[in-house]
Amino acid sequence: MLIEQEHTGGEWLHKTGSAKSSKGRLKIYLGMSAGVGKTYRMLQEAHQLMKDGVDVRIGYIETHNRIETAALVNGIPLIPRRTVFYKGKNLDELDVQAIILMQPDEVLIDELAHSNIPGSKNEKRWQDVIEVMEAGINVISAVNIQHIESINEDVKQITGIDVKERVPDKILEIADEVVNIDLPADELIRRLREGKIYDHSKVQQALSNFFQPEKILQLRELALKEVAGQVERKVDYSITARTNPFRHERFLACISSNPEIAQRIIRKTARLASYYNSQWYVLYVQTPKESPDKIPLATQRHLINNFKNATELGAEVIQKKEENVAKAIIGVIEERQVTTVCLGKPHLKLWQIILKTSVFNQLLKTLSKNDVDLVILS
Repeated sequence: MLIEQEHTGGEWLHKTGSAKSSKGRLKIYLGMSAGVGKTYRMLQEAHQLMKDGVDVRIGYIETHNRIETAALVNGIPLIPRRTVFYKGKNLDELDVQAIILMQPDEVLIDELAHSNIPGSKNEKRWQDVIEVMEAGINVISAVNIQHIESINEDVKQITGIDVKERVPDKILEIADEVVNIDLPADELIRRLREGKIYDHSKVQQALSNFFQPEKILQLRELALKEVAGQVERKVDYSITARTNPFRHERFLACISSNPEIAQRIIRKTARLASYYNSQWYVLYVQTPKESPDKIPLATQRHLINNFKNATELGAEVIQKKEENVAKAIIGVIEERQVTTVCLGKPHLKLWQIILKTSVFNQLLKTLSKNDVDLVILS
């Protein structure tokens, strides 16, 4: 049985039928894994919208050769994909310009985490979606929970897979509606065994790897928590913000050139900032030891990628040249009125640092004086 959880009820249909706003709305179907029915539900909704007189088109749908899903494509106007010749093959991509020229009321764009072919105007499909929305067109899309950027580490711990195609959390935050398409683990596995998710030749491999009951349950929990968090943030923003339009919390993630540690600090701070619906910053202090001529080129590339990742997650990146890291942190705290500082776990115990580093002690005193919280991230 398909279990669907929506947090705005029939509000979407009502708003869809109204006059087109200057910016399109975004609805995302979120699932715990492939095969739960996200694309199927998108197509069902498209048929209902057409019955209600809405001009809805398919921009990009991936049926994965699933018979039930493919059958629902029939009858829905299709915007042809653009063909790109890449590495000796003709490949299909979403045609953003064709969608904008046709100006439908609604467009279905599947596979939100997809990476576009190199040379495309936008690197990622979620960027295509934003461009379509900027043109005043409503978008209905879908994504699995394992593709959400800030929980990448959690997914890796659960599945053992490092998911490469990811979408920034801000996409869920700007969505007008996030719908969780949920299935019990045994129902999902039954569908897999029946060949309704993958070809029969791939079923046994899937059962041995990703589609294990304990993994599915954990991913299901992540998806349910994510949608619940989105609802809480929407309520906080729409109700609390009426009396307090500016969020008080401001988070500061302090990173080094260590790529893995920096990535974890960025992701965890992004989750905190998202939960509190607040501004946040990423600070990198370039000490003389970390000048460009003293750190490897690969480390510099990782650092640039982390800056880009932080920006996509909604942070403002701040770079400082300073021999004393703690002094630079103090300056940013005072400049940006930071309320919470997030640091990576130190190599030495905290009390040893306090005893041995007078400036770090000064940092702690500054935090205390300004009522700033300190979070040590593992």
